[in-house]
Amino acid sequence: MVSPFEIEEIFPEEAPASRLPRRRQEGASAQALAATLIADYTLPERIWLPSAAIVALLVESGASSGAARTAISRLTRRGVLESSRDGRHSSHRLTADAAGELLTGGAWIARFGHQDRVWDGCWTLVAFSLPEAQGARRRSLRAELRWLGFAPLYDGLWVSPDDLNPTVERRLAAVAFGALTVFRARHADLAVRANRSPVDAWDLSAIAEHYEEFDRRWRPLLPRVRRGEITGAAAIEARTQIMDAYRRIPLLDPQLPTELLPAGWPRSRVRDLFVAVYDGLAGQAEKHVQTVVSQAAATPVSVAVRAQTMVGLASISLG
Repeated sequence: MVSPFEIEEIFPEEAPASRLPRRRQEGASAQALAATLIADYTLPERIWLPSAAIVALLVESGASSGAARTAISRLTRRGVLESSRDGRHSSHRLTADAAGELLTGGAWIARFGHQDRVWDGCWTLVAFSLPEAQGARRRSLRAELRWLGFAPLYDGLWVSPDDLNPTVERRLAAVAFGALTVFRARHADLAVRANRSPVDAWDLSAIAEHYEEFDRRWRPLLPRVRRGEITGAAAIEARTQIMDAYRRIPLLDPQLPTELLPAGWPRSRVRDLFVAVYDGLAGQAEKHVQTVVSQAAATPVSVAVRAQTMVGLASISLG
């Protein structure tokens, strides 16, 4: 599933369809930041924003004005943004394709960990064999399996507690090089030292530490959010940063069934913290964006900007 805020794939500069920019590991590129900000305050209506307002918001977030204008231009070339001009004043908004991808990903993040899953005790297993000479295809298949929530129990045997659904079938078919077998099965626990549980395919300790690191970073901010002390550009910056940190978690945590996890698994606690900060800052951030847009607009904006919230994104119907 593509996330609106997890912009990871590397696309060419020129492309016929919507191509969301790559997000660098060390932080948001100007293009990724622009896509995030525009999506966060204009969806689902795809509101037009004055180009000057987008530049101003990016500058407040740490980009130079030159980098901000270049980012807008490149996003337009990639089909992420479309432009409109009225005399000397230009505006931009997300294209329909980009908006659809971003909303789908936003709903995915919003629904992640929202409620415990019901599990039938069966695992989906993918077994494959590729010649060593086909290293590129092997890496492509492994990357796809990780994106779909699988993990390697052994080198050529990957597992997932999820059902085999049409999305998995379609995406695996596209990278099914060599011999590949998919099946559903239950784990038989053998009373031997060499027994390896499917759960061992994931490093649960590392995933838990990632949750705890997030909690340590953001929980001290929560009282200030609740007291309304974070306003203006600082509210936008905090929302962008906490989203940047949280959106990696659904890619790390496969949402294993509760019965397979250690006691006190931090998923729900950290999700509640994220929603409290992100949604708690929505009002203040929205006010600031409205002010910046009003100052930059040549004429009054007919539709008011609105900050996205996890509660709102979770309720969006994508069917």
